Amino acid sequence: MMPEIRRALLLGALMLAGVLTACDRSSAKKDSASIDAGNPLEMAARERGVVRPDSASPTGVFERAHDLGRDALCAVPSGAGKWRFALTASYGPGLSCTASGTITREGEGWRMRFAGAEGCDALVHEEEDELRLPGRLPSQCDSLCPARASLSGLFLPRASWDEADAKRLQMGDGRGNVVRPCAD
Repeated sequence: MMPEIRRALLLGALMLAGVLTACDRSSAKKDSASIDAGNPLEMAARERGVVRPDSASPTGVFERAHDLGRDALCAVPSGAGKWRFALTASYGPGLSCTASGTITREGEGWRMRFAGAEGCDALVHEEEDELRLPGRLPSQCDSLCPARASLSGLFLPRASWDEADAKRLQMGDGRGNVVRPCAD
């Protein structure tokens, strides 16, 4: 009787392993399937800027809040293959960087050119819905921030892909005024 129970348990374990393996394969196939762009829920999410559209574009809002304040960037189209942006980064009470300029596509990244700081530009990357500035910026960018503050290494999670959200984004202008720098 004992060998029959062992055989039954072994057979049951093998069957369970087979079922689990089959389940795992079917979920892997589902994960690699393309997204149904015609799905009403998918369409609504894209219209509201909740999920990224197929085209690669920096248009939208990148933003994060932290203990020292809030960092934010808005980007809106400004012609074919060109966007304009505004950026603020907070480093505590009374210490923040504000900048604006243009963005163009360069390879797999985005070239940001900062207005008012001749020669200040940086190749930035969007990785996993997060915009990342390089860890070192040219010395021409030093004028963008007071004291020893810098935009070097700044990272901003994407909050929206929507142009309207970018146009509504409010930030301080460095003089105590709240403005919408990406509005028309």
